[in-house]
Amino acid sequence: MSMIEVRGLTVAFGGLVALDHINLTVNPGEIRGIIGPNGAGKTTLLNMVSCISQPSSGDVLLDGQSILGWKPSKVASHGVKRTFQSSLLFKGMTVLENVMAGLHGQLQASPIAAALGLPSVWRDEREATRRAHATLEFVGMSQFAERDGGELSFGQQRIIEIARALVSEPRVLLLDEPAVGLSINRVAELDTLLRRIRDERGVTIIMIEHVLRLVMNVCDRITVLSSGKKIAEGGADEIIANSDVVEAYLGRALDASRQEP
Repeated sequence: MSMIEVRGLTVAFGGLVALDHINLTVNPGEIRGIIGPNGAGKTTLLNMVSCISQPSSGDVLLDGQSILGWKPSKVASHGVKRTFQSSLLFKGMTVLENVMAGLHGQLQASPIAAALGLPSVWRDEREATRRAHATLEFVGMSQFAERDGGELSFGQQRIIEIARALVSEPRVLLLDEPAVGLSINRVAELDTLLRRIRDERGVTIIMIEHVLRLVMNVCDRITVLSSGKKIAEGGADEIIANSDVVEAYLGRALDASRQEP
């Protein structure tokens, strides 16, 4: 059974069709890349999968079950976690506290127990701290645990956002341009991290990304969107050889990639 399935998904905003009858199947343990020019509908697609918005027609399935009408919190409680294009770290909180925030809703102590300071609250706090430290170690950012999240570089904050999504032990990660702001060396480290998330934690990853060297190296399959339509899908070699993709996106993107420092 597929982990995520999108069936005939159409999203229209007034007269603008953001997604036009999109079909997509993502298998467990797969890293799927979503690429395309700006305005292609990539982020809209992630919004549908995470139920931030609802489609005009079509369906989205998780483990074979339709999730139409679900709230984002319910999707998250079923193991689907997401990062966004812009950094959303909480300033004034340490990196450790930012990662611990990813466990919101998973802790067992009741609000009454928290108000009374009962032992269950302290157990939850210790467990959250342990998991956050372990996750920071996993992503190679443990040295920043006590730093204010707002003091980190944008690229570092992107990695902390991934850690915050990972700490709750999700089954699916939806990543919106995780390589934004990363140096070439950091992109190579992200490549390794994404493979470890899949291989060591069994997480399925759907990733929007413009850094093509990362997409082509790490993704099992790549879906290409243009003007709300799916124009191609396949492995890296198939995508590079597809004339429609080269015309719509890849030629320009490769030229931009070659110009990166």
